[in-house]
Amino acid sequence: MTDEKPANTPEEKPKIVVDEDWKSQAEAEKQKLAEGAEAAAPPGPEGAPEAPLPPASFASLVSGLVTQIFFALGVIEDPQTGGRYRNLPLAKHHIDTLAILEEKTQGNLSEDEKQLLDKALYEVRMQYVAAAQAG
Repeated sequence: MTDEKPANTPEEKPKIVVDEDWKSQAEAEKQKLAEGAEAAAPPGPEGAPEAPLPPASFASLVSGLVTQIFFALGVIEDPQTGGRYRNLPLAKHHIDTLAILEEKTQGNLSEDEKQLLDKALYEVRMQYVAAAQAG
């Protein structure tokens, strides 16, 4: 007698049983993980808890890109090392991203948002030219 199955017998697939106990247990584990992630958030300066993030907005998107550009141009110091680094191709990539944002949102921005984007693009382009000329 062998444990082999006959060649023409289809293999049985495992059955998945989902019941309410399983669902509630999974939800409880999910919530516990979320609470653990909040507790594990790194503290802010001098051990103080970090302030809540501001709501997402068009201005914060533009500001974030401008910060990345200034960092790549060496205008902003690396907060961990205190050094300034220049990566012109990366700066150009971020400037191009900002230009695409301008192109894709044309006609859909408020006047304030349009002015913010125009000023940001002008400033980062001028900074890029100055950095490129400085070598």
